[in-house]
Amino acid sequence: MNPHQDIEAARHDAQALRRMIGTQFLGQDAVVEELLIALVAGGHALIEGAPGTGKTTLVRALAEGCALDFRRVQCTPDLLPIDVLGVRLPENGAWRFERGPIFAHIVLADELNRATPRTQAAFLEAMAEGQVTIFGETHRLPQPFLVVATQNPQESEGTYPLPEAQLDRFLLRIDVPFPSPAELTTILATTSGLREHTPVVALPRERLVAVRSLVREILVSNELVELAARLVRATHPQLEEAPDEVRRHVRHGASPRAGRDLLLAARALALLSGRMHVTKSDLERVAKPVLRHRLVLSFEGLANGVAADRLIEAALQCSRP
Repeated sequence: MNPHQDIEAARHDAQALRRMIGTQFLGQDAVVEELLIALVAGGHALIEGAPGTGKTTLVRALAEGCALDFRRVQCTPDLLPIDVLGVRLPENGAWRFERGPIFAHIVLADELNRATPRTQAAFLEAMAEGQVTIFGETHRLPQPFLVVATQNPQESEGTYPLPEAQLDRFLLRIDVPFPSPAELTTILATTSGLREHTPVVALPRERLVAVRSLVREILVSNELVELAARLVRATHPQLEEAPDEVRRHVRHGASPRAGRDLLLAARALALLSGRMHVTKSDLERVAKPVLRHRLVLSFEGLANGVAADRLIEAALQCSRP
């Protein structure tokens, strides 16, 4: 197939996967789209939402739709790194490595901020390098590999906030809002009775790998690269490009990695839309999920409860030519 046909086929497969997920995770089209962006871009996702909004259902449906191995780790303060990575056990006078739940295609770290910093760090090498090193031995993780971590934004007691270095490893932070009245009615009507569920594979693993390889072939103009650079710089309060709202409420802005991820997510969105090039609307669509977890608010910003999305919108306004 030629490139146009490849991209159209990828769009068709992604639409089939989206429809399959929609049979289990009802409504919230923007949330599903953002998780698909992370999947095809090869990045990790942080999901924030109140309990009971279907975060686990969403990630499990994604794994089923791609026929990928899925593991869920419930993070608690007594969770140890070996509970995630694995442990060596004696067997017949030798040592056998028993793999932990990190050795799966999709790993759901539920309430990651309830794990201690030592256990949070156990995920870092896996997320950054696609491998883990245990007892001096390096073990490659299965590919494709995706970590989806969840946080409950309403609770802070008994939690360990993720450090900026680890937050920066997540391609996106996906916010799951409370369902609209129509969505809530549909959810209650659909899930209040017994129903059988038969998993349908919409995007097999081999096909997913091929789709991922197309993402970096999507074209980005120099003008959009410059726009991404201006946007990242506009999140830094000490730089002259920053708007007044950022100067007042932000302590540290987004990293250069955030700019790279901004272009990567925009490429993935263009691919999901069946286009060979990134548009300005693609870049602006992914700006908030890519940047919202990378801004460190100042004391004034925290005290006033300023939303990161509001600051990103202000940075976008002053970055437009």
